[in-house]
Amino acid sequence: MTVNDRLRAYVQERLSGAVRTPGGLIAAGPWVPEWKGRNKPRRQDRSWVSGWSPEQISHRLKVDFPEDGSMRISHEAIYQALFIQGRGALKRELVACLRTGRALRVPRARSRQRASGHVTPEVMISQRPAEAEDRAIPGHWEGDLIIGTGRSAIGTLVDRTTRFTLLLHLPRMDGYGTEPRVKNGPALAGRGAQAVKDAIATTITTLPEELRRSLTWDRGKELAQHARLRIDTGLQVYFADPHSPWQRGTNENTNGLLRQYFPKGTDLSRWDEEELAAVAHALNTRPRKTLGWKTPAEALNEQLLSIQQTGVATTG
Repeated sequence: MTVNDRLRAYVQERLSGAVRTPGGLIAAGPWVPEWKGRNKPRRQDRSWVSGWSPEQISHRLKVDFPEDGSMRISHEAIYQALFIQGRGALKRELVACLRTGRALRVPRARSRQRASGHVTPEVMISQRPAEAEDRAIPGHWEGDLIIGTGRSAIGTLVDRTTRFTLLLHLPRMDGYGTEPRVKNGPALAGRGAQAVKDAIATTITTLPEELRRSLTWDRGKELAQHARLRIDTGLQVYFADPHSPWQRGTNENTNGLLRQYFPKGTDLSRWDEEELAAVAHALNTRPRKTLGWKTPAEALNEQLLSIQQTGVATTG
C-alpha cells in the first residue's frame, strides 16, 4: 500500500467508518436510500458513520503518526478532495458523511420560548459556582432534549470540561398512542418531568461522586422535578436565562453534532439504549480541537486518574 493509499484509507475510515458500541459491536442505524449527490438532506434519516470533521482528521494524524511526516494532510485539502472528480480523489459520496452533509457553511439562528414557572431565583445560572464557569474542574454538566416527531426525544448530558457526552434513553410509556390523553396525567411520550428526572438520575449515578457536581439545563418543563433530582443524586441543578443558549454553549454544540445521527423530523423513539450508547461512543472517541485534539474519552480518563491520584495522596 502506497503512502497515498494509507492516507486515503485513514481519511475515509474517519469519515465513513462504522459506529460501534463501547463493546465493539456495529450499530447499523437507519436504512437510507442511495446518495444521489444532492445537498444536505432535510428532515430524513442519514447513515450512521464515525463522522470526524476534516479538521479533526488533519490534527489527529499528528497524534496517531507523530514520527511519520508522510501521514499529513490539511483539512482544506480533504474538503477539496471530496469534490474533485478524478482518479485518486476521495469518493464524492463521502460528502454525505460530513456532519452538515454539505460543503457550504450557512449561519443559523435558533429561538425558543417556553413557560418556566418551575425556575426560581435560587436555581438561576447566576447562582452557579465559579468553578463551573472556568471549566477547570470536571463534573459540571449541561443538558437538554433533542426532539423528534411524535413527541419523541433523547436526553443529552455534556461535561463542560471534557466534552464527554451521555445520552438518555426516553422510551414511550405504556398506553402511548392507544389511550386518550389525560389532562395533567403522565407524559406517555416518555419526555415528561418524571421520566427525564429518572433517566438523569439513573445515568448520572453511574459516575463517581466527583463527577456529579452540577447540571445546567434550559428552562423547559421537562426538568420541573429538579428538586427531587438534587435529593436523589446530590447534583446541583441550575437553569439558564431566557433566550440565552450561549450559556449552555457546550450542550448546544453537542446537540448540533448529534443531529448528524438524529435528524429533525425523524422518530427518535426507534433507538434503544445500546444504539444510543454507540452514538455517544462515536462522539466521545472523536478528537476535539478545544481539547488539543484529544478525544473526550481520553480527557475524562485523565481527569479520573488525576482525581484518583489526589485521593491517594490525601489518604497517604
